[in-house]
Amino acid sequence: MSYTLIRNGTLINGNGGKPIKNAAVLIKNNIIIAAGSEKAIEIPKTDLKIIDAEECFILPGFIDAHVHIMTEGFAREDTIYTPHSLYFYNAIEFMKKTIFAGITTARDAGMADVGVKMAIDKGLITGPRLQISVAPLTITGGHFDFWLTSGFDIKPMYPGLPDGIADGPENVRKKVREVMRSGAEFIKVMVTGGVISANDKPEHPQFTLEELKVMVEEAKFRDLQVVAHAHGNKGIINAVTAGVNSVEHGTCLDDESIGLMLENNTYLVPTFIAMKINKEMAEDETSSIPDWSREDAIRMEKVHETNMRRAYQAGVKIVMGTDSGVVPHGQNLKELGYLCDMGMDPMEAIVAGTKRAAESLRLDSKVGTLEAGKLADVVLSKKNPLEYIKTLGNPDNIVMVIKDGVIVKNIHSIN
Repeated sequence: MSYTLIRNGTLINGNGGKPIKNAAVLIKNNIIIAAGSEKAIEIPKTDLKIIDAEECFILPGFIDAHVHIMTEGFAREDTIYTPHSLYFYNAIEFMKKTIFAGITTARDAGMADVGVKMAIDKGLITGPRLQISVAPLTITGGHFDFWLTSGFDIKPMYPGLPDGIADGPENVRKKVREVMRSGAEFIKVMVTGGVISANDKPEHPQFTLEELKVMVEEAKFRDLQVVAHAHGNKGIINAVTAGVNSVEHGTCLDDESIGLMLENNTYLVPTFIAMKINKEMAEDETSSIPDWSREDAIRMEKVHETNMRRAYQAGVKIVMGTDSGVVPHGQNLKELGYLCDMGMDPMEAIVAGTKRAAESLRLDSKVGTLEAGKLADVVLSKKNPLEYIKTLGNPDNIVMVIKDGVIVKNIHSIN
């Protein structure tokens, strides 16, 4: 039995309340025993390690609800020339960058298999705890069918990553079962085309309402959630009507789809950073973004920004997610600044990346806030995020990261 006391900081506990100065967090092994004013905490006399926060800001470990930890860039030539094993070795660095950015939990929206999750859980590699979907579901010719008009199918395939292509209700049912058999903890489905798709447009709906209802039904048999990649409004409406738990991107939503999301308590994960970086790459003629994607990337970013503000003002529950992997890893918390640009105040943005994100992943009994009984996931920020929210997007300002009671990043003195 051992105790750790983080003291001499300002506590922002993730619940959205007023920050607590002269605060402390008491940890026993990997569980938070108390968090609040240091004066109110009964501090053990023995077996105690003290971390002096040196007036830093003490926050919960952040949660990124949309990453692709196995990839970076989704360049078509990578899938042609890269040996499968190299994806795993590259992911070691991607996961390290992610947790060093302050992300202690992440929802992988496709490509990470159960072995990657096991390697983290066993402590073989350093990274955020993962909730995995393994293989996204797509229709033939949809946004994760890698078949090209040249006749080549360039999707990376191996036994732990089943093919996610499904057509028709019964085939969809079988495919959901195959993905769950492979270790999926939630189901990811592409209900529209994508910005960087070779075979479709972002607005194109994919899967019928009947197919989506089968998918949700099958997932519920194992109490799993379904999350939907969705840009076009028709796809969003179908997905929410079918009962998905969250809409990822949500670019073209309108009053009807917003109303449905409110009625069904559906979460929205905007992924601002991916939309903005894709636009910047599209405007740069020397970038590697495919030519067929440039116009879509520029056009959809402007629509996206307007509609995210619209959804937020209507009261849709918004969760932080970045689509890191489509864009470079390690800058995840820049998303908080974009949420504030949309209209959130800094505390709202922090809650979107902590408490609300935990709720959306059904992990709120374990993580998301600094409270007694939760896992000890703690981040120390050198700057005040309530005054300078965008400083969290610079990993150099994240001076310490503790995951499950273990210090995994420390560029901060410990007394």
